[in-house]
Amino acid sequence: MVNHEIESLRNAMKNTKDKRLYERYLSVLLHLEGHTYMDIAKIIGRNRQTVMAYFHSYEEGGISGLQMKKTTGKPEKLSKEQQEQLADTIVNKTPAEVGFEAKYTWTLQLIADWIQQEFQQSFTPKGVSEMLHRLGFSYTKATYTLAKADPDEQKEFKEVTFPALKKELENGLIDHLLFEDEAFIRAYQALQYNWFPKGQQRKIMTYGQHKGAKLFAAINYETGEVTHYEEEKSNSSAFKRFLELLLSEYPQGKIVMVLDNSKVHKSSRIF
Repeated sequence: MVNHEIESLRNAMKNTKDKRLYERYLSVLLHLEGHTYMDIAKIIGRNRQTVMAYFHSYEEGGISGLQMKKTTGKPEKLSKEQQEQLADTIVNKTPAEVGFEAKYTWTLQLIADWIQQEFQQSFTPKGVSEMLHRLGFSYTKATYTLAKADPDEQKEFKEVTFPALKKELENGLIDHLLFEDEAFIRAYQALQYNWFPKGQQRKIMTYGQHKGAKLFAAINYETGEVTHYEEEKSNSSAFKRFLELLLSEYPQGKIVMVLDNSKVHKSSRIF
């Protein structure tokens, strides 16, 4: 069935002279061939939401569902390309990055101001809200994410390293599998609600520069037991004291502990 669909899409691509329609056919074809929405978005130069909308139209109406429908009634103020640019800006930039000093959350009024600034079109906050809902956005709360996280390393750990560790634990080659991390209780600015694609959250980069209480903790993967230790500072000396505590808690057997890339874990004072 999929092969038949792919062949039909290839024929449609050969027979159309419409560049935008060709783009829609290509997006669906690539997805049927196994490419992710994000990969396709990079290939065709659109955002992920646009690619998802193409495939949704295909699922509902097949190849004919990808045809661009003629609209009736009052024309939209922003063209499709401008709407895509708006969506891309909201997803990938903060207001401060596009000229709104010290503003980091997209509100309806800020979006209306940006549209006026960029496209010279006037919108009320209500009009912006209606357009954002049509574009697949919702009003959600942001979340924090590590600014230096490596997606490839995370994927390798989930798919290769962690399964191997679990197998060693099951076979008795490891006696205790621990996951360790530090929690820093900081006075972060409160996360606020903002406009973002439905089902997703804006991620606020955090670099860990605030002062506060430092908590070291390790959880035993097999038993769920948590060992924790509070310190005034997070440094190699504090981490070494926590390791000594863990050794007293687990005096027998081989311990494997999973750590992140924090510099306190790599200090020469530890080894």
